[in-house]
Amino acid sequence: MTYLPGMAQPPILSWENLGLQQGGRWLFEGLDLHIGPRDRLALIGRNGAGKTTLFKLIDEQIEADRGLRKVKPGTRIVLLEQEPDLTPFATLMDFARSGPHPPAEHEVEAIAGQLGIAMTTATKGASGGERRRAAIARALAQAPDLLLMDEPTNHLDLAAIEWLEDWLSRYTGAFLVISHDRTFLKRLTSATLWLDRGRLRRKEVGFGGYEAWEEQVYAEEARAAERLDARLKLEAHWLERGVTARRKRNQGRLEKLWQMRAARAAMIAGSAAGTAKLKLANDEDFRSKSVIVAEGISKSYAGRTIIKPFSVRIQRGDRIGIVGANGAGKTTLLKMLTGELQPDSGTVKLAKTLSGVMIDQQRRLLSPDKTVRDVLAEGGDWLDVRGNRKHVQAYLKDFLFDPALVDTKVGILSGGERSRLLLAREFARVSNLLVLDEPTNDLDLETLDLLQEVIADYDGTVLIVSHDRDFLDRTVTLTLGLDGTGKVDVVAGGYEDWLAKRGSSSAQQARGTRREPDAGEPATAAPAPARQRDGPRKLSYKDQRDYDLLPARIEELEAAIQRGEAILADPDLYTADPQKFANISQGIANARAEKDAAEERWLLLAEQVEATVGA
Repeated sequence: MTYLPGMAQPPILSWENLGLQQGGRWLFEGLDLHIGPRDRLALIGRNGAGKTTLFKLIDEQIEADRGLRKVKPGTRIVLLEQEPDLTPFATLMDFARSGPHPPAEHEVEAIAGQLGIAMTTATKGASGGERRRAAIARALAQAPDLLLMDEPTNHLDLAAIEWLEDWLSRYTGAFLVISHDRTFLKRLTSATLWLDRGRLRRKEVGFGGYEAWEEQVYAEEARAAERLDARLKLEAHWLERGVTARRKRNQGRLEKLWQMRAARAAMIAGSAAGTAKLKLANDEDFRSKSVIVAEGISKSYAGRTIIKPFSVRIQRGDRIGIVGANGAGKTTLLKMLTGELQPDSGTVKLAKTLSGVMIDQQRRLLSPDKTVRDVLAEGGDWLDVRGNRKHVQAYLKDFLFDPALVDTKVGILSGGERSRLLLAREFARVSNLLVLDEPTNDLDLETLDLLQEVIADYDGTVLIVSHDRDFLDRTVTLTLGLDGTGKVDVVAGGYEDWLAKRGSSSAQQARGTRREPDAGEPATAAPAPARQRDGPRKLSYKDQRDYDLLPARIEELEAAIQRGEAILADPDLYTADPQKFANISQGIANARAEKDAAEERWLLLAEQVEATVGA
């Protein structure tokens, strides 16, 4: 047998010429799959491409129509399903000890204890987070040789995600993961499987290098199509052609996001005892732009303080992220800010013109008998999109659907496609406040890019509750961070900025490629509370040096990225020298990561310089 590049040992599972028919057409045909004993694989593909189906084939829940499957004797394959059926079981422990390889109760309890879940909980009425933790305990306790994970971070809070990342980093078997969580994938994977239009590609690079590889493949296809004068083929692949352009547009939006964050940081005057006051140079102008004003609000349940008194002003155009562990009070805070729940103390004032749309994590199930046209346009050809008339098929393209799906029954769509359809419907409504509760669940990576784009272009204010760290860092201008004690931190920036302010050890780990501060150097751009009484602190020698030299370094990295991309533009490079292609792709990914970290570092220092000058 021929092993793939980078596979040092014989595979524990292989499938040659895999084929599966679905709905009268080939979903897969001629696929080759090889998984080594220590592979850390990301499985990437659009919603509906067949990722979950491929998992079920590997797990032998369904049979292939053709192909040769080989498994090393004794290999234990365990599937962590996205939505396991718990209805036949009375308790979470009953569920965890079911299946072909039921683990011992003490093995389940050992993992459940670390995840913070009581396995005696009844399955009926268990929350999404409890169900997900029980499924993880069940899967890990079986000691798999090959672990298949379908959206493992769905319904998990940040602490549980970090625990799972740590467990997987020490795991000695192989795993294959489907996930929308970019941070999770970047930290854990070392190779990528890309399922695209019925074809499975593999590259020995983790998810951090996937986007460069994807763009290169699409660029090669576009050049080949041009040589064949295949304009109709290009039109049929409108989605693939739009991926690179959308990503470049989002880079421009990220630059705007940094500017908005810098402006927001300048408004935060200081914090004490969980309260924050926001100011502008012209306070009256600030008040006129405020859409939600919370002053001294708090909330307690059964004698437990959920939210300690704090204040915040939310402006038109703000993108607010709300983060914290499950049970920390995220939903409670969200309901108070939107007027759905009254605080125990303090007041919340909403602008009279505020009109909101809420998309929550418990999205209403669409009738499987309705068509896409029924959902979006009530059976017609046209719909109103935030006051503008648009043809339903043109609007479908905006949300990454093939327009030919307009008369497809909802029941045929994948779970991710249904979620995307609901987003399309909700975003069409006229509103100036958008509330998103765990919006990234069940979405593929390209839809996340689209969602980022739509939020950036949204004219109103956005409130986002999410555990997706990368999504928050790409989207929000202000973070409300709940640490579980009732305190609410108000931080200009995203999830990483909140971690930095907390000064936790996990912040240093999460920053990845960022430069680690020296002893005595502040963890964030904002002055430490002890120094705030004495005014802004001047830059240290190392800070000043970084501030002066980073712009030139950023330009060097941009030039290196452009040189690398120019080399990869050679369509024959991969065939002639696959190792060189892999090295250059990884070099581009590393340069982009360093460039992003350098830009963040310089922006933080620039804010500190500006505060010092204005003091």
